[in-house]
Amino acid sequence: MGALHAGHLALFEAAKGKADRVIASIFVNPLQFNDPNDLARYPRQEAEDAAKLEQAGCDLLWLPTADQLYPAGFATTVSVAGISDRWEGEHRPGHFDGVATVVSKLFIATMPGIAIFGEKDWQQLAVIRRMTTDLGLPIQVIGHPTIRESDGLAMSSRNALLSKEERDRAAAMFRLLGEAGTDIGRGGAPGEAIERAVNGLKQAGFGPIDYVAYVDGDSLEPLDRFRAGGRLIAAAFLGKVRLIDNMSVISATA
Repeated sequence: MGALHAGHLALFEAAKGKADRVIASIFVNPLQFNDPNDLARYPRQEAEDAAKLEQAGCDLLWLPTADQLYPAGFATTVSVAGISDRWEGEHRPGHFDGVATVVSKLFIATMPGIAIFGEKDWQQLAVIRRMTTDLGLPIQVIGHPTIRESDGLAMSSRNALLSKEERDRAAAMFRLLGEAGTDIGRGGAPGEAIERAVNGLKQAGFGPIDYVAYVDGDSLEPLDRFRAGGRLIAAAFLGKVRLIDNMSVISATA
């Protein structure tokens, strides 16, 4: 959705290593926002983004407008049941319908052989994979590891909206998830590890906290003990900015 940073460009570099031609699309999708103020605040810098992609050797940049993707009379949406119900789906009603609808339209318009998405939006990646499989689209959806700042903060276009003080505190989410993951990987109870992470987030100035959870990486269903493929996921506000992150949990006894 634009405001490109090193995390986005890492996806582009990965795509160039797997394909003969690479297409980038930039579209701030109104269907993904249940808060009009959040949509209005979302950073937009198309000229700067285009320059970055041109320098990186992008073959085609597509900048569709809302009227082009959702013309008068548009009445069709794509909904992925189950996997989209919890977490982001609960706190942002309609968000994943917007994601699935716009990504299916972008896929159909471009018909790529592969599509690469960052793992920072883990539930979004899972929803897109499910949608692509269910619709029988001949596209390989690939996840790319989250690109982080030097202090661990996941790169995001929203980070530009943080004040200096908030930015200094933002990396606490990564640190606390790491500590919780270590506890769970050693056999600790996920509920207790999550409670410590939530308390730590509050002490760091986060709030409200939408969720911190340990879930199956494919189904997004909560787990009550360590399981291979499990992930910690979190979403919380820091000031007026909503930050999300996730990480895999590895067994310390493996």
